[in-house]
Amino acid sequence: MKIRNLVLPLASMCTVMMPALALADYPDKPITMVVPFAVGGNSDITARIIAPALGKALNTTIVVVNKPGAGGIIGTAQVAKAEADGYTLLMTTPNAIAVAPFMAPTGYKTADFSSVGMIAETPLLIDANPNGKYQTIQELLKSACDKPGTVTVGHSGIGTTNYVALINLEEATGCTFNAIPYKGAGPAIVDLAGGQLDFVIDQLSSSTSLIAGGKIKVLAVMTAERVPALKDIPTLRESGMASIDASTVIGVVAPKSTPETIVKKLNAALRQVAEDDIVKRAFDGVGSTAKWSSPDDFDTLLGKEEEQARRLSDAGKLTVK
Repeated sequence: MKIRNLVLPLASMCTVMMPALALADYPDKPITMVVPFAVGGNSDITARIIAPALGKALNTTIVVVNKPGAGGIIGTAQVAKAEADGYTLLMTTPNAIAVAPFMAPTGYKTADFSSVGMIAETPLLIDANPNGKYQTIQELLKSACDKPGTVTVGHSGIGTTNYVALINLEEATGCTFNAIPYKGAGPAIVDLAGGQLDFVIDQLSSSTSLIAGGKIKVLAVMTAERVPALKDIPTLRESGMASIDASTVIGVVAPKSTPETIVKKLNAALRQVAEDDIVKRAFDGVGSTAKWSSPDDFDTLLGKEEEQARRLSDAGKLTVK
């Protein structure tokens, strides 16, 4: 009896300690980072810039996997349903999580994720073909307003930052565009360079190489101030659209109920990555800025995006184009 009385408490202690030991060993295998957009877009570029440094900080391998489609919904839904063990993460803009559910059946909501933190911010641009019919932002907007629905614009999918920026552009100008969704910014700017679109709203990071190669031309930046890497390119505010200030924030989330210990460890690693000089230089090279945040601050940002999406939806403005 004495032995039995001693063994039972020890067994109970082992049961309690096993999860704690598992967390202490995290990570003990590669981590999958899902990008819900196509190769070559802003989220993809960001993930591939930080993956080596994040792997080093966590002493593991970060495997970047692209799951594009439906404006980020397909990949995002996959992560929402993944096991909450810290081995499946999502690299995304807030919009794929907070805006998309107001526009299409997603199978998830903002509350289905645990925020890990922000990692980067990138200006949005209005890109055109250098040999196309629109060589200034004024020419493009005049045509769009004079002939509603005839000017074609590619965007990276419903619910994305690019899509919401397009809605804001229509509101600010009173113009109506013929919007064409893609699985990510990469395929859209390839079609733009090929002359199949009039313009694309895109992040500087995914446009940089084609700008440098003369394949696309920037007509305007959508941030409030001029972008240092494009100091000769005017802002939309300079063209009279004072209400527009658009950039894309990128962050990392995990499935809800991911243990707080794991989230804290991931966030600390993200902070280390954001302070890494190699990462900073890589972001500078594509026009992005390393920008870390706490999980709570990224949660707050997601909440604000969700509220904006609710207002737009209630006003009937968050419709699929």
